[in-house]
Amino acid sequence: MNGKERMVCALSLETPDRVTHWELAYNESSVISIARHFTDDLPEADYVQRMTLEDKLKLFEALILIQEELDVDGVTLRILPEAEFLDAETFKDDWGTVFRFDPSGEALVVGGPIRDETDLKGFQPPKVREDSLASLAYIAGRFNGERAAVLSVQCPFRRSWNLVGGMEHLLLAYGDNPSLVHSLARMVTDYTLEALEIGIGIGADIISLDGDLAYSGGMIMSPKHFREYLAPYYREIIDFVHRSGRKIFKHTDGDHWSIMEDFLDLGFDGIHPIQPQCLDLAKVKEEIGNRICLMGNIDCLDTLVNGSTRDVEEEVQRAIKIAAPGGGYILASSNSIHPGVKPDNYIAMVQAAHKYGRYE
Repeated sequence: MNGKERMVCALSLETPDRVTHWELAYNESSVISIARHFTDDLPEADYVQRMTLEDKLKLFEALILIQEELDVDGVTLRILPEAEFLDAETFKDDWGTVFRFDPSGEALVVGGPIRDETDLKGFQPPKVREDSLASLAYIAGRFNGERAAVLSVQCPFRRSWNLVGGMEHLLLAYGDNPSLVHSLARMVTDYTLEALEIGIGIGADIISLDGDLAYSGGMIMSPKHFREYLAPYYREIIDFVHRSGRKIFKHTDGDHWSIMEDFLDLGFDGIHPIQPQCLDLAKVKEEIGNRICLMGNIDCLDTLVNGSTRDVEEEVQRAIKIAAPGGGYILASSNSIHPGVKPDNYIAMVQAAHKYGRYE
């Protein structure tokens, strides 16, 4: 089997030739520090928005090199927004959301163009530009079906709270302005469907619907609000992806067990990342492992950051022993390969997946 076949096989709840491995995201500095094991032709570490075109291309080639050298089964691509810099640390995207760079490796939302329904009047979302999906087109051509091209799009919750300038503003609207919440979700969903149509046409094999709905202590919103404000729009997106002959999974950190049955009913093919701080992989496998592909669970808050390569190897062995039997498991970190992850530990994780993940 090749990488794409393994990814699709696992998301179909079938058994590939070996345990599938893939990652949702790598921060820029992580790509550079890992790729340094294989090449010296690398850019200086910085946020991609501040890189020159030459350095962006070097970064992208470094990401591809990692997939090839470590035989990773798929690579995740995103729609690249236009960035208008307001100062050295702050930029505005083509939706009008303002972000500030953060040492965590993320760009954090600090302002949005919409606070109430009057701001929606005349507001036009950006057009989906094919050049914003250029990395997807390149990967689809470069790997030619040998590895899965995973297109990550923001879910209606994530994009909506970006537009209102922060999650807290959207959650307040859940209580006192349902009309605004639905208007935002409708606009964002329409954009997402357009983006998916273009992305799938270009070569996306699998779709990731990105956006946290929970934290380690439980849900960010109530299950009732999830069902009212998000589930109908998720269903539209999932149905579109399935009609297009592709697989789709949901990314959310935290303890979202109270809506896991909703995820199953909506038709998600996979759930990522089964955060070990709040979800027990054995329980999840036992109760729903025959209904949805499990993805992730290798601890990127502790083991991949503070552990030894032996610790990583043992954790990979444990996860494979629990989740791999019967298929339907994709091994990955419990979120992403962020700047705190030791490069040697990431490499050890992938190598352990190959070493211990062979099915009989």
